[in-house]
Amino acid sequence: MSKVFNRLTHNLSSMDKTKVGLIGLGIMGSAMAMNIHKAGFPLIVYNRTRSKTEPFAKLGIPVANSPREVAEKSDVVIEMVTDAPDVEEVLFGKDGVVNGAHPGLVVIDMSTNSPDYAKYFAGKLAEYGIEFLDAPVTGGDVGARQGTLTIMVGGKREVFERVKPVFEAMGRTIIYAGDVGNGQMLKLLNQIVVGIDMLAVAEAMALARKAGIDMEKLFTVLSTGAANSFTVQYYMPKMMRGDFEPGFRAAHLRKDLKYAIETANKLNVSLPGTALTLQLYNALVAKGLGEKGTQALLKLYYELANISDGQV
Repeated sequence: MSKVFNRLTHNLSSMDKTKVGLIGLGIMGSAMAMNIHKAGFPLIVYNRTRSKTEPFAKLGIPVANSPREVAEKSDVVIEMVTDAPDVEEVLFGKDGVVNGAHPGLVVIDMSTNSPDYAKYFAGKLAEYGIEFLDAPVTGGDVGARQGTLTIMVGGKREVFERVKPVFEAMGRTIIYAGDVGNGQMLKLLNQIVVGIDMLAVAEAMALARKAGIDMEKLFTVLSTGAANSFTVQYYMPKMMRGDFEPGFRAAHLRKDLKYAIETANKLNVSLPGTALTLQLYNALVAKGLGEKGTQALLKLYYELANISDGQV
């Protein structure tokens, strides 16, 4: 019993000493940062658009003026930004994280890009003596708010173990994926299923509407049978209401599917379903709907079937 108590005391003590910085306070990042704060970690935040830091400032959480300042005042720097170029700017830009490097600093990229970028970031950060983990997440905005995300982590095992309590503040399922890049690879595989599942639900809803099937009955069938999924449970009710506001933006899924196709091409793997889904999201973005939620794919299907929005 005393050993268990001592271990718990040690873990709490280690957690208390770990200063965390989070860069990128979008839909996901802001919720993740709040959960880190609630877990008791000393926190500092940064966001390019200053107004998004206001809820944190009101709680007395320090707001940095640059990624460099975040690094200077943190043991662990998490960045949750849109794409690989944004990660590169945050890490290696004029006031980037590397300019605030100090011994023991760990950088965690929780955005989604590609295994190749993860390896590139890890190699370049190593030149500054900075450890790196790629740790993309899945679970959507609801998982971010509730702290129930699934987190896929690539990098050195000992670094992962050192910062695992930070991950546990944000997620319920923490998976050590192995080498750098494996976290991103798992996320891309997840996005393939997410994208194709959304396509399937949109197709079913478009055909149901044309066939005169009651949408509530369709939802009951899909949500209680073999077709059930997170997309059916969480997004289909929104689609039925005509609610296309983002939990996860369509443009972001398009970006993820693009990385999945690029990775597959390098490995000579044919992904026809993913390729089709990517093309449909390309069309959605071209129509100016990239900032809507991924469920806005239904609007494209309804247009193709000549179904007006009023019939959603």
